[in-house]
Amino acid sequence: MPDQFSVDGDVAIVTGASRGIGRATAEAFAADGVDVAICSRDESEITTAADEISEAHPGDAVGVACDVRDEDAVSALVAAAVDEFDGLDVLVNNAGASFMSSFTDISPNGWESVVDVNLTGTYNCTQAAADELAEGGGSVVNVASVAGQDGAPYMSHYAAAKAAIINLTKTLGYEWAGDGVRVNCVAPGYVATPGLTSQMGIEADDVDREDPDRNVGTSDEIADVVQFLASEGASFLTGETITPRGVPDIEENPEL
Repeated sequence: MPDQFSVDGDVAIVTGASRGIGRATAEAFAADGVDVAICSRDESEITTAADEISEAHPGDAVGVACDVRDEDAVSALVAAAVDEFDGLDVLVNNAGASFMSSFTDISPNGWESVVDVNLTGTYNCTQAAADELAEGGGSVVNVASVAGQDGAPYMSHYAAAKAAIINLTKTLGYEWAGDGVRVNCVAPGYVATPGLTSQMGIEADDVDREDPDRNVGTSDEIADVVQFLASEGASFLTGETITPRGVPDIEENPEL
């Protein structure tokens, strides 16, 4: 890997990292020599993931049980990363949640739960990490969704939260530029994560990466974009959103 695209030696936090895009990102970072603090709400699951990552890669990993909606838990996550690895260079806000429902059937509690995990969780983590990131000129990579750009029928709460994350990315990109902290965003299209499998039955093994016309990506492909944004190769990017998506088949997938 060219040096400018390497993040070797950095310390990163990746939220929602027990599976899917978060797990793939943590694996990619650790494979490149990054020490990573990873979190999810399930303590057993995230501890196992951290052990597996540490065993397989040059970078070390520590797992922290954390609900990103909880400010105290988020503060403890940042403190754990700093105490364990002596600093913080990269924050990846990946934790997210959603469910499908028509707009009129979404209860206030359902709306708040999705907005809180996706948007307020991003706020909590970014604010808690701000001082540490500013010390060394760090980087924030937010994981949004193409739903935040194009809308998503039956996922209005999720689409609205992701749209806000895209706007927050641009706003903080401007606001924090003077502190040397870059803030960028990845807004993927369909990705074969466990969430997509449960909703649409699409498995990661179903994705043919040699097919130029495919419209579903893999977690590893999104992790590559996250790593690029965290690296010096993206040193002239801040406030930007990259949208990795395939070529939609409009006839078979009109919602795309």
